[in-house]
Amino acid sequence: MANHKSVVQFPFLNPVASIRKQHAFIPFALPDFGPEEANEVIACLKSGWLTTGKRVAQFESDFAEYIGAKYALAVNSATAGLHLGLEAAGVKEGDEVIVPVCTFTATAEVVRYLGADPVFVDIEPQAFNLDVDRLKAAITSKTKAIMPVHFGGQSCDMHPIMELAHAHGLKVIEDAAHSLPCTYDGRRIGTIGHATAFSFYATKTLSTGEGGMVTTDSDEIAKRIRIMRLHGIDRDVWDRYNSKKPSYYYEVVAPGFKYNMPDLMAAIGIHQLKKADRFYQRRRTIAGRYTEALKGLPLRTPEALNPGDQHSWHLYVIQLELESIGMSRDEFIEAMTGCGVGTSVHFIPLHLHPYWRDRYGLQPEDFPNALDCFQRAVSLPIYPRMTDEDVEHVIDAVKEILSRNIPA
Repeated sequence: MANHKSVVQFPFLNPVASIRKQHAFIPFALPDFGPEEANEVIACLKSGWLTTGKRVAQFESDFAEYIGAKYALAVNSATAGLHLGLEAAGVKEGDEVIVPVCTFTATAEVVRYLGADPVFVDIEPQAFNLDVDRLKAAITSKTKAIMPVHFGGQSCDMHPIMELAHAHGLKVIEDAAHSLPCTYDGRRIGTIGHATAFSFYATKTLSTGEGGMVTTDSDEIAKRIRIMRLHGIDRDVWDRYNSKKPSYYYEVVAPGFKYNMPDLMAAIGIHQLKKADRFYQRRRTIAGRYTEALKGLPLRTPEALNPGDQHSWHLYVIQLELESIGMSRDEFIEAMTGCGVGTSVHFIPLHLHPYWRDRYGLQPEDFPNALDCFQRAVSLPIYPRMTDEDVEHVIDAVKEILSRNIPA
């Protein structure tokens, strides 16, 4: 919580200082756990089986059924899931993988894990998703895969992406870290690309603290991920201890990774998944209230681009009309903190980070849409535990700050 000194740093905050005093600080995100998750974790502890076991198997089965995918493979992060998906797709040293420049670094770093190079593509500014027209121009003879990121829970335009992939013999590995429960043209995200990675990080729409899931309909990809997520061993621990073969015996068939999910995390996920639709409805309600209440202000609100699609509302990102207000995006964020509201920014475009900038010789102006969106973007709190009073507090803070900073 900001102290008095930070509150008076901007004169326009004085009129709204009372807002913060009347309301507890609203963090940017909070998970929503209940007794069901706690009881399952306790039962898991009492069982004596903490690593990958029957609860992971149940979580995978439940998740596959919910998404409508043939396979769901639990891992310890969405980053691990993306890495495994690319590896199973045959990405190797010298290959290229197309990645939107406006994403978290994990999307691109997993490409480097395999010795391949990410080829960054600008975004379209309305939904912050990969620009399909620019995607076409980025495909070369070295391109092996495309990694769409469904930003904030708005699905990418998957039909043209899949058509391009098919025409060029490419794999599509979707980053769906924001996308539960998101749909595109009547289908759940997780059933369209060759493999899709979901995140269960603490801030996500379904949380196990850390963790992720990969969905696929490919027998070949599923088999490879199942082996590679645990050291390249042909039998996981639960199988080894519940098989007629000697429990000690296994065979290493590839140099794999340590990416398995433990039962302790799955214990939480089993019950979080049962609440996924309720969580979504609350996020949708909050998003609708924000959009209605912020009309007419010098900012742009996000929209579900296709009325038939389901936006998961993992993020609610406003874009400030900086030309109309007397403050920068960072000043606005500090002002919101002073009013007792946590915010964030999604994302600092990858070409602005030292590693990606220097390795590939990138300049800020190389991706004009991503740069412009970044300079305007503020993510407001949106999570099921927010009360109606919390939502109104956020709205009041935005209104007050902007109303005091519109030049006469």
